[in-house]
Amino acid sequence: MRADAEALNGQIQDSVALLRRHLDWDVALRRLDEVNARAEDPTLWEKPDLAQEVMRERGRLADQVEGVLKLEQEVRDALELIEMAEAEGDAAMADAAVADLKAFAREAKRREIESLLSGEADMRDAFLEVNAGAGGTEAQDWAQMLLRMYTRWAEKRGLKVVMTEESEGEQAGIKSATIQVTGPNAFGWLKTEAGVHRLVRISPFDAAARRQTSFASVYVFPVIDDKIEIEINPADLRTDTFRASGAGGQHVNKTESGVRFTHIPTGIVAASTQDRSQHRNRVIAMDMLKARLYELELRKREEINAGIEAGKTDIGWGHQIRSYVLAPYQLVKDLRTNVEKGNPDAVLDGDLDDFMAAALASRVGTTRSEASANAR
Repeated sequence: MRADAEALNGQIQDSVALLRRHLDWDVALRRLDEVNARAEDPTLWEKPDLAQEVMRERGRLADQVEGVLKLEQEVRDALELIEMAEAEGDAAMADAAVADLKAFAREAKRREIESLLSGEADMRDAFLEVNAGAGGTEAQDWAQMLLRMYTRWAEKRGLKVVMTEESEGEQAGIKSATIQVTGPNAFGWLKTEAGVHRLVRISPFDAAARRQTSFASVYVFPVIDDKIEIEINPADLRTDTFRASGAGGQHVNKTESGVRFTHIPTGIVAASTQDRSQHRNRVIAMDMLKARLYELELRKREEINAGIEAGKTDIGWGHQIRSYVLAPYQLVKDLRTNVEKGNPDAVLDGDLDDFMAAALASRVGTTRSEASANAR
């Protein structure tokens, strides 16, 4: 028991030491104090854009600094509990404390990997789009399950989710939907989910209860602000308006409030039915279009830097990244990293951190602790 606890504590301390070095701990503490002072200045909100930037930095720094401090305190508490349990001969208490240490080790590793989120757009909010594949009701129901999965993941992390566009299925589910996820590193984490997701299950829509395979695609792109200039030639843009369904009541159904932009050179489409106002939906759809064009440019740079041949993409309809098998056995497997979980219900309820962390680590190479171990 003592050996297990010491080994786990060693792993955690290695990760925490790397986190402190990455943050430049003393600098991070001073900067957090400065940002907190600015956030309390009542004149700050006279400039809303600046205020939002300050609050975003404050949230990021607070999460990093307070997360490390909390983790260190939790580890100390668990070690003290183990000492107490051993002194009292309470094996159950000791087992529980070691289980806590294992959880803390996973959290330390997750934070270590999260510190690798240093891409140009990683700290930004994100748009996440889900599209049902071929297969009618089966695929549309699967798309809705995925949308719920990401919504639950975001809620568990304290991130805000707003529905931007939704096209309902004929009998069940959705044909497509886009949500905006707001919070620290939303894009950095969610970008690892882009690709095709495959579901195998006994169909609830088949009277013969046969096994069905369904596909849906996920696309993720960062929310951008006015500081990032994206020029769009009006001649390259096709604009359509349509009657939106869903929230908004009869006003939405009777007027063409929905807006869809198609960027002809790239084929990128952005649509919004979020608001009752067509003017507001134009603004939202244009923001989404610019964000998608920005993400496309980021991806091109990434491919060039990685030496990927022209025309090859990481994200495509034919690129399956994960399988969710509900029958005849239960297993979720990421095909990029081979991470597996035998509890699909938990995964579909938002338990995605292990998949995301492994995918992120594979994108940026080994984590610093692994690199340090290799160096030694």
